[in-house]
Amino acid sequence: MTGSAQQTRRVILAGLIGTSLEWYDFFLYTTAATLVFPKLFFSSLDPFNATLASLTTNAVAFVARPLGGVVFGHFGDRAGRKTVLVVTLLVMGVSTFLIGVLPGYASVGVAAPILLALLRFVQGLGLGGEWGGAVIMSLEHGDGRRRGFNASWPQVGVPAGYVLATGLLTVLSFAMSDAAFLSWGWRVPFLLSGVLVFVGLWVRLKISESPLFAEVEERGAKARMPLLEVVRTHPRALLSAFTARIGVDAAFYIFTAYIIIYLTTVLHLPRSYALNAVLIGSALELVLIPLSGALSDRFGRRPVYLAGVVGAAVWAFAFFPLLDSRSFPLIALAAVVALVTHAAMYGPQAAFIAELFSTRLRYSGASMGYQVAGIVGGALAPIIALKLFEAYGSTLAVSIYVVVALAVTALGLAIAPETRDLDLDLAEAPQAKAPMPGQVGPFA
Repeated sequence: MTGSAQQTRRVILAGLIGTSLEWYDFFLYTTAATLVFPKLFFSSLDPFNATLASLTTNAVAFVARPLGGVVFGHFGDRAGRKTVLVVTLLVMGVSTFLIGVLPGYASVGVAAPILLALLRFVQGLGLGGEWGGAVIMSLEHGDGRRRGFNASWPQVGVPAGYVLATGLLTVLSFAMSDAAFLSWGWRVPFLLSGVLVFVGLWVRLKISESPLFAEVEERGAKARMPLLEVVRTHPRALLSAFTARIGVDAAFYIFTAYIIIYLTTVLHLPRSYALNAVLIGSALELVLIPLSGALSDRFGRRPVYLAGVVGAAVWAFAFFPLLDSRSFPLIALAAVVALVTHAAMYGPQAAFIAELFSTRLRYSGASMGYQVAGIVGGALAPIIALKLFEAYGSTLAVSIYVVVALAVTALGLAIAPETRDLDLDLAEAPQAKAPMPGQVGPFA
């Protein structure tokens, strides 16, 4: 059972707008954590340790995301996808707005970084529940032959949110003095989130519930404890979802977050070099991610995904030499090609992970596998890169780290089945243990 074409487009639009706003909020913090927060919230520390402490509070969100995935995944499989998506958007929007009004260390002392870390934790809870719901709603509506393309649109929220957040911060930083930007200018994008969240809510309240979840609910087949059942019945799927994401996340945060630290603190180049280079690459991803999703409908999830893994591993060794050129065109080339390889991985990733789990457990399973990997892959990547460069004085160690993480992703793809041809209408029964005739099944 699938929704009408009009409803499918509405669901995809709601997912895209909602995830764009949530990632806008998320990347506001990530960017501010490298440019503003070390000076504002950790001013008692030397520059290196202030940056390290700021990145550590950034990592708090990644710890919270699995908890958000568990909590919201449970209710997504019990109460429905739509309701949870409304709640996650509110959680993220309110916490981001409050960050925008936080006093700095100079005003309230150690309470400032503590409150900052707490609000970052709440942001992580919201995002932990958001991804699974947005992807699954897009996946479970519409033509089964276009699931990779449909599910890739919430993924577009990542570059869209980055472009919106970084673009706005860049404009503000250029439009005012450094003193004004550090004093109040950086707060404007955070406060704006309070307005933007109402746009996302208005769109999400107009969509219908997933038809596949409605079927499960009608038959009284909902899981009582979804996460426990996922662990018991889908261990291989959880392992595959977890490992398949680690390298993607590690590479992405090296290519988009550590690049800012490296260019500004090691090469002493203007921050605009890093921000503008990543902005160009992120703008291209707006097109390349759904294209990769569509290619996965044609050629399969794993081949397209693996092509991105290989490309990112090779490019990891060209990335830093191009940055070391200190030439903006070459720096932009480094970021653009890096994000092209990320798009090849990220486009099919949503459908690949979600299709590994049966319908009645999909929200909990996909969210848990995806979000736990974020701690190992995304949260630690800039910190590990910072420490590796400090220890070895060379970016070669950072490149090797990226390749090792991508090798783990390749392993995750190898142990998973190809899920492109799975019939989700047939795969939601709790007793499903083997593929149906003529289809591929991940539940064996």
